Amino acid sequence: MSGSAMFFARSRERGARQGKRLMQPLFSTVGLHPRNNFQRWQEILLERRVPLKQTRLDPGSFEGRLDVAGIGPLLMTRITQGPMRSEITPAIIRRFDKGDTLVVVFKLAGVSTTSQDDRSCPQRTGDLFVLDHRPAVLTSGAGSQSMFLELPRARLERLLGPARLYTALTVGGDLASTILTTTFFHELIRIRDQLGPEAVARMTGIGVGLIVASIAERMAQEVPRPVQGSVVVQRAKAYVEVHLGDPALDPPQLAAAVGVSLRRLQELFHERGRHVSDWIWERRLAAAAERLTDLACAHLPIGLLAYGCGFASQAHFARRFKERHSLSPREYRHAAHQPSPA
Repeated sequence: MSGSAMFFARSRERGARQGKRLMQPLFSTVGLHPRNNFQRWQEILLERRVPLKQTRLDPGSFEGRLDVAGIGPLLMTRITQGPMRSEITPAIIRRFDKGDTLVVVFKLAGVSTTSQDDRSCPQRTGDLFVLDHRPAVLTSGAGSQSMFLELPRARLERLLGPARLYTALTVGGDLASTILTTTFFHELIRIRDQLGPEAVARMTGIGVGLIVASIAERMAQEVPRPVQGSVVVQRAKAYVEVHLGDPALDPPQLAAAVGVSLRRLQELFHERGRHVSDWIWERRLAAAAERLTDLACAHLPIGLLAYGCGFASQAHFARRFKERHSLSPREYRHAAHQPSPA
């Protein structure tokens, strides 16, 4: 392990220990009669709208614990339990109707296996993965602990493509982006009470961006296979999201990154009525427009914002932006931040 990776791993472990103390205890089976403590556990999960039907894998005594931490609009739910088979069933899907969200799961301790969308992957401490509110099976061993974060589906799919491309896909805890993401959330839990509303909004936005970057990096690592072109295109789009700020990103680099020829990549995009280079610039312009309207980015100079979206110069950014939106970046930001008429 490199020095930087070891530093982040130690920071993540320290943050996890501190987060364990700082999350709010919600429910524990400690003190309940063994005869009905599992039944009560299931009732609590349903009351908290945790869409899992569970079956114990250990006939011995059961222990479970539920903790939560609210960070602005985000709610982190940590579940600690014994060996378990958890299912997302059609009945539960109909009952909770959460189709507009996806769940990001941080594996904090123990081992588990998740199956969804014809994909089955193991998870270990430090990994993360995404679950959709569709049929799935999660099998966890002794001492399992996971943290669940529900996010708007549109926010992930707009950048990463359809959820089926990455549901149950293990994003390894050895990836630098995953280490950074988990460390960030552990630290955010620890210091959340020290942040004002604007800082909380800014930090949660950064956290979601880190999750997207982690998933995109993992998707971009998939070994090319003779599969439908749509998968290659989505992997290419995921790579663009991770490397959007790289001014050197161009179609040849993108084709090499996803393991196909430039000609093949261009053909796949043309089949969908797009040009590769146009897609890269559209994503840069869209990211810049989003940041210009985001109050959490209001303090950023426009030149710095442009560089962060992959533009080599502020003049180039201003010209392309005005061509697209008929307003300069400064005018666009000003209009977005004007108070709505009463």
